[in-house]
Amino acid sequence: MTHSIKRRNFLGLAATGVLAGCGVIGRGDYEPFPTTPSALLPVTAPSTMPLFYGPLPLEQFPVPAVPQNVVPPQYWRKQVLNPYPNYASGSLVVDPQNFYLYLVQPNGTAMRYGIGVGKQGFAWSGNAVVQFKREWPRWKAPASMIARRPDLEPYSVENGGMDPGLKNPLGARALYLFENGKDTLYRIHGTPEAGSIGRAVSSGCIRMLNHDVIDIYNRVPNGAPVIVLRATIPPILS
Repeated sequence: MTHSIKRRNFLGLAATGVLAGCGVIGRGDYEPFPTTPSALLPVTAPSTMPLFYGPLPLEQFPVPAVPQNVVPPQYWRKQVLNPYPNYASGSLVVDPQNFYLYLVQPNGTAMRYGIGVGKQGFAWSGNAVVQFKREWPRWKAPASMIARRPDLEPYSVENGGMDPGLKNPLGARALYLFENGKDTLYRIHGTPEAGSIGRAVSSGCIRMLNHDVIDIYNRVPNGAPVIVLRATIPPILS
């Protein structure tokens, strides 16, 4: 496992603006691309989703329940045996290839969360830290995205970005990842698009259900180590 972000991949992507702002796009602008056998399973839940995926009315912007039969059960939040015993308790381990994020816990366990991964999320691997966190963050469309989508100009960096809210592509929380004090431009964040969990999508970093990103936000302090495992960018996203 590399101990720093893959420099060639990171610098090349940063130079072209691909990673800038962790450009995610909202409903109607992403397409889900199943890339693994698990992602190809039919989305039919064998039972009702857990109660912790119910409405969150006390949030600044009340979060509705996760809809039934949208997120496959294998991507529901779950405590599991820790598959990464070499990492210290409190570490976040991102497995883009299999659409999981693990929070290593004591006593040989981990909290496992389903994620959605955009092209940026497949683009690099290595170690970082959670430099800071934000509740209901603003989203700022990177210049590279505005070049493709001029209608997003009102949400540019220069224009201050998009206000927080349920339609904001960064969702309810965002964790900002840095390496050696420098912004990697890589984010772990919520999403209003429950259907993107367990799938490779056109844009973005690491997406979590708003319920799950709120949960991990409350568990992880600033400075927490983050390990992003190597993954292969699906051909359709290359």
